[in-house]
Amino acid sequence: MPALKALSPHTLAEIQQAATLIRAGGVVAYPTEAVYGLGCDPENEAAVLRLLALKNRPVHKGLILIAADIAQLTPWIAVSLQQQETMLATWPGPVTWLVPATDKVPHWVRGEHPTVAVRVCGHPIARELCAQVGKPIVSTSANTAGSPPCRVSQTVQQHFSQQLDYVVQGHCNLAAEPSTIMDLVTGEKVRG
Repeated sequence: MPALKALSPHTLAEIQQAATLIRAGGVVAYPTEAVYGLGCDPENEAAVLRLLALKNRPVHKGLILIAADIAQLTPWIAVSLQQQETMLATWPGPVTWLVPATDKVPHWVRGEHPTVAVRVCGHPIARELCAQVGKPIVSTSANTAGSPPCRVSQTVQQHFSQQLDYVVQGHCNLAAEPSTIMDLVTGEKVRG
């Protein structure tokens, strides 16, 4: 992935701090295209369960994985080259695809589904965070069940108080709504 020159040294330092915390099992908040996201290491069950508890979200619903590029996702997804091209035509950007999951995707990420939701995020901070972590991260809107998602860092900090390990500062101004969700196999729009 090419370097993202638009990010300031201060923002890059924040991203590096957040990435270190994610690799250590932390839960962080960061801006995405439309809303603030909560993220953690998808392979760390304790971190994912902590994130789900913060949101009051049941594990059976499943979670989204975001990545810096499709190469980070390939161990997690079972798709053909043609299907990859379909996804790449919408990335980076606010389109999430439901795709067949490999055995690498743990049940606490998939929920009750045989698929996993994946996206190469178009927001430079979220994308660089994935690059710094070195693999996809869990991404779910920063809110509790039934509440509107947070769009600014101050709201995240008020809503989650001291429950998060870090909040990366930034703007969510690239999309008006949370990501569209498409089913790769059926081509159906699930959300958006």
